[in-house]
Amino acid sequence: MALWSRRWPAPAKLNLMLRIVGRRADGYHLLQTVFQILDYCDYLQFTARNDGGIVLDRPLDGVPDEDNLVIRAARLMRERARDLGIDVGGLAISITKNLPMGGGLGGGSSDAATTLVALNLLWDLRLAGSELAALGLQLGADVPVFTHGYSAWAEGVGEHLEPIALPDCWYVVIVPECHVSTGEVFAHSELTRDSQPITIGEFSPLVPYNDCLAVVTQCYPQVKRALNALAACSVRGLTGTGGCVYASFVSEPEAREVESALGTQWNVFVARAVNRSPLFVMLEDALKCSAC
Repeated sequence: MALWSRRWPAPAKLNLMLRIVGRRADGYHLLQTVFQILDYCDYLQFTARNDGGIVLDRPLDGVPDEDNLVIRAARLMRERARDLGIDVGGLAISITKNLPMGGGLGGGSSDAATTLVALNLLWDLRLAGSELAALGLQLGADVPVFTHGYSAWAEGVGEHLEPIALPDCWYVVIVPECHVSTGEVFAHSELTRDSQPITIGEFSPLVPYNDCLAVVTQCYPQVKRALNALAACSVRGLTGTGGCVYASFVSEPEAREVESALGTQWNVFVARAVNRSPLFVMLEDALKCSAC
């Protein structure tokens, strides 16, 4: 029962680079990107139900259950359990949301990944990480990085992952008051789709690059203003398709100073860069405790 009482973190990510290097025949874009995991998280808690239903304690505004990635992830896991001949019953899921929707921080994808990882343990399914990633890819291209558990270099549609050691630093993240449509950005006629691929060795977190930046700032003036608010920062960028923007700092005091200066005008937070996901740090602790 101790495992069921835990609150499972679903961390944010930043895209420190996003290059669109081509397009598949099915319309999906081929990417090179770098995912930086942050210690800023949503939290999920799971409660067993006897009626067989999979429900949220509090539905998310504007997101029907059929479209909610957490519900879909839990249903995928229950189907997989049934394939294995395991009856897992129903589930109530509570989500404490800190990550904004439509912000490019991976909130929905991370919540879904945490659901896959947590239920694999809670239901004792013992699925391999590669299978969790494959299930996650059915839900969205960003889900596998969160089941992977590390900051990562990614290619393909984001599913080919390689751990990458990124510098210890702190980020100030501005959350503009807009919901950026990823579909709209990727469908835009002016989006660059033929960037030259680079190698891991050529990437530098000190030189953010994002092929979506021009389209997003053109279509969403709030994002452009947020980026301009960080103009004095030496390293700043747009994460994913946005709309969140970020600046990096060597120390927490530097980041807090900028947060304080921006806080009267912007929705802003500070987070630490981590190479190991807080979800997997907790998972390892849970496994140690259950073995005691």
